[in-house]
Amino acid sequence: MKHLLRIASLTLSFIVLGSAPLNAVAQKSAYPDKAIRFIVPFAPGGGTDIIARVMAQKLSEAFGQSVVVDNRGGAGGTIGAEIAAKATPDGYTMIMVSGSYAVNAGLYKLPYDPLNGIDTASLVGTSPFVVALHPSVPVKDVRELIALAKAKPGSINYASTGTGGITHMATELFRLMANVNIVHIPYKGTGPALNDLIGGQVHMIFGSILATLPHVKSGKLKGIAVTGLKRSDAAPELPTVNESGLPGYEVTLWYGVWGPKGLPKEVSSRWHAELAKILKSADMRRRLATEGLEAVGSTPEEFRAHLKREVAKWAKVIKDANVKIGS
Repeated sequence: MKHLLRIASLTLSFIVLGSAPLNAVAQKSAYPDKAIRFIVPFAPGGGTDIIARVMAQKLSEAFGQSVVVDNRGGAGGTIGAEIAAKATPDGYTMIMVSGSYAVNAGLYKLPYDPLNGIDTASLVGTSPFVVALHPSVPVKDVRELIALAKAKPGSINYASTGTGGITHMATELFRLMANVNIVHIPYKGTGPALNDLIGGQVHMIFGSILATLPHVKSGKLKGIAVTGLKRSDAAPELPTVNESGLPGYEVTLWYGVWGPKGLPKEVSSRWHAELAKILKSADMRRRLATEGLEAVGSTPEEFRAHLKREVAKWAKVIKDANVKIGS
């Protein structure tokens, strides 16, 4: 009897010990088991915030846990990016960034590495800018705009959403490639810039589709081109800058998701898989199209390569145009 009890005891011990690694694996694979902080490095209401909140709702459904948007604006988006980059790499702090993230790499001395200090998840979507003019500017396309700027150097000015912002950089790239003298008028945001453009205080803006296109459609502004390499579904009647007067010119506004360096492989893979699934859905594609965005849903490697190209591109523009914060 004692012999049988000893065998039963040993058998039970082996069962318990054998099941321990399985339990550990089960516990390890339970991500996420609490709310996830989704940082937006800008104030509420802007483009990045709007897209992040749309994505957060779908991600909450996919993960079965709340994905909570946390607005951490300031310093052109660098404050929120620093918080995300220095967070614990466990998948419970992620961030949505836009094209300005790549510009900042060449503008600021950053307390984090914008390329090697992060783990990319996915490029979410892209959108061109609209080249919009006050109706009084006597041109009908990019070719004529360049000709006018060359005929009257310094007579055309352009609005931006702030020095060093992506709209400023987009127009500076245009200025450099077209070799024209146009004057920068920086504003504190899209709203004031568009208000003065509509009022005739400035001549031109390279503005986001979401904010600018309604004024073009209403006739308050004159749209002459979009800045991507292909025409936008939101305004197919507008040619690209590339096809209408400045070959090789391309600028897109983009949004992407990343987390701190060192994310567990399973966490990184899960974020990519869920984002790709969401962005492939017809419902999400339609929703983003209303914001002027084309859904992408890239792999982490594709997003990293895109980011590397963008950082290099804007660093060169910043250097060639001698752009400095406060200038």
